[in-house]
Amino acid sequence: MKSFHMHFTFKKTLLTACFLICASFIFAQVNVEFEKDNFKDRKDEFKEAKSNFKDGKELFDKGYTEYKSYIDYYIQENGIMPSSRRDYFHQDDQVFMESLPFLEKAQKFNPDNAQLNWMIGFIKFQHKHQSDECVPYLEKAYKLNPNTDQMLTYTLAWSYHLHNKWDEAINYYNIYKTKVQQGASYAAQVEDATKKATECANGKKYMANPQRVFIDNMGSHVNSAFPEYSAYISTDESVLMFTSRRSNSTGATVDKKDNGYMEDIYMCTKVNGEWSDPKNMGVPINSADHDATAGLSPDGTTLYIFASHKSVGDIYESKLNGTVWSKPEKMNKNINSDLRETTVSESYDGTKLYYVSEKKGGLGFGDIYMSTKDAKGKWGEATNTGAPINTKYAEEGVFLLPDGKTMYFSSKGGATMGGYDIFKSTFENGKWTEPVNLGYPVNSPDDDVYFVISGSGRRGYYASAKEGGYGEKDLYMITFLGPEKPNMLSNEDNLIACIAEPIKTVQAAPPMEVASNALTILKGTITDAVTQKPLETTIELIDNTKNEVVATFKSNSATGKYLAMLPSGKNYGIAVKAEGYLFHSENFDIPKASGYQEIIKDIQLKNVSVGAKIILKNIFFDFDKATLRPESTNELERLIKLLTDVPTLKIEIGSHTDSKGSDDYNMKLSQSRSESVVNYLISHGIAKDRLQAKGYGETKPIATNDTDDGRQQNRRSEFEILSK
Repeated sequence: MKSFHMHFTFKKTLLTACFLICASFIFAQVNVEFEKDNFKDRKDEFKEAKSNFKDGKELFDKGYTEYKSYIDYYIQENGIMPSSRRDYFHQDDQVFMESLPFLEKAQKFNPDNAQLNWMIGFIKFQHKHQSDECVPYLEKAYKLNPNTDQMLTYTLAWSYHLHNKWDEAINYYNIYKTKVQQGASYAAQVEDATKKATECANGKKYMANPQRVFIDNMGSHVNSAFPEYSAYISTDESVLMFTSRRSNSTGATVDKKDNGYMEDIYMCTKVNGEWSDPKNMGVPINSADHDATAGLSPDGTTLYIFASHKSVGDIYESKLNGTVWSKPEKMNKNINSDLRETTVSESYDGTKLYYVSEKKGGLGFGDIYMSTKDAKGKWGEATNTGAPINTKYAEEGVFLLPDGKTMYFSSKGGATMGGYDIFKSTFENGKWTEPVNLGYPVNSPDDDVYFVISGSGRRGYYASAKEGGYGEKDLYMITFLGPEKPNMLSNEDNLIACIAEPIKTVQAAPPMEVASNALTILKGTITDAVTQKPLETTIELIDNTKNEVVATFKSNSATGKYLAMLPSGKNYGIAVKAEGYLFHSENFDIPKASGYQEIIKDIQLKNVSVGAKIILKNIFFDFDKATLRPESTNELERLIKLLTDVPTLKIEIGSHTDSKGSDDYNMKLSQSRSESVVNYLISHGIAKDRLQAKGYGETKPIATNDTDDGRQQNRRSEFEILSK
């Protein structure tokens, strides 16, 4: 009996303990309302807490009512829910932030009130700098009362989504769908939750196969506590322009719609491999209203600006003249519409313009369009690039590589992992390929937008709302690593890396092949051959095979600097012209298989004076013959124009060979080639008495005859001014 009694007593004690544990657990999940009967021994504290609860809730309800009205309006206008946090919280969050201190004081007194936890969690969720703190509040609100607010389940799911908790997010998105599917008026919400659950599945897949990249926050040197975004670079990465909403904006005014400072444009230049301090570009680029970077021409001399001067938002353009940017001029009606136009990308030859517009008739809320420049230099009627580039959701941040066939852009549609993701598409066989997501960690569950890439294809720049940044959005630089594996870091190395700016994130993953862009950048300085002063010149890029001018550039009048893009796979002629000077020509035959390269070519132009000599680098003959090849046409036409413009000019055409072959043979060949050029000029209206043909054979080399390159330089045609 004694043993039975002891056994029974033990079981009773165990059951009692279990009951007490369960009871305490159940009690912890009970929603405690703000009623004085629940706080009989804390009457004075309750009175103050109840007052805080009331004041905080009144402010919260005011903001929440505006927020829900905006969501209803957005659905009515677009047929879909806002699909990124930036659009979701379009309205001013100031009233929410004013309510937060009251609610937090009340919650400290009564931590087990579902509505309090919901309101605090919602406010922290929609405010980027506190979004890390939102999950515990939302989780607790859901445990206390999952029906506190219809949006509680959705907001909790989205919070998990933004923190890469994919499975939890999918679960709560599905629960939310079951709650709202009962009403037909919630079709947009169901579609949105389904889309976001798919984004989580995408995110899970991308994170399992991360891309090998460095992602560097550009640091406090460039970024600030305010939003930075929409960065644009020149193709050679010598110029960086971006938008910021800093407190020292031009006019220092605040936009009442979102309580943020007006947008201004800032510029950095690269000095000894480092970016200079950002400089506010000031008037006339910036005004007291919104002025944001919308695009930059590949050579960095045309700035496209988004401005909302008495409009929803239009595109303006400004030209760099020497060291001064011109007053921005509004682009024509083929580009701008009654609704917003936001970002622009110009093709390397300046003949095509890709841009984003929200005008009616598109596939979604913001589509990518393309306009072609006409013979008069005006932008023509734009066409929608259509699917698969555009979706029923918004596209933004279009950027075309100088190869003319590779496009990067951000989209909320397609295979995203949340918000805007960055995609890549190429133009093949007359159409754009299915866009490819750049993957993780380039993309995140939040907005990743305004991506641009250097001419080399090795580095990209973009804005991201990643956690741990300095402001609402920061500028980041991406370095694509290629097949090499990064070195293993010791713990000491990691510690040092954490201290330094910028912070680098290295993702260990299988090798990723990074193809070099098929592009040659030609740049340098053009000066007067005698005074060495910089010259403003016109630079024509000619496709020698087609005898077509494919692009025209200018050198800077203040510095003489120029930059031209030469996509691989063509034989290019370059002609540099300025009034009062002899033209200068260069030839670049770039094979299709060529990767990225930079060629620095400084050019000195000579005045039209007696004795001046110019090498005609785009005069071509059939092998071992004096027959002019068709690729010579543009060079010959330039010579004809010079002789026509200066009708008193008399010149000698001289041809030269390398040292291969006999002296006599080379002399005869060179003489025949000079005569071929002279005969061409005569047949096109130039008087015979103004021209002399002279063959020099191998007698006047300008380089060694011991190498292929030297011999090629020696095989040349040139003209010399005899009188003027």
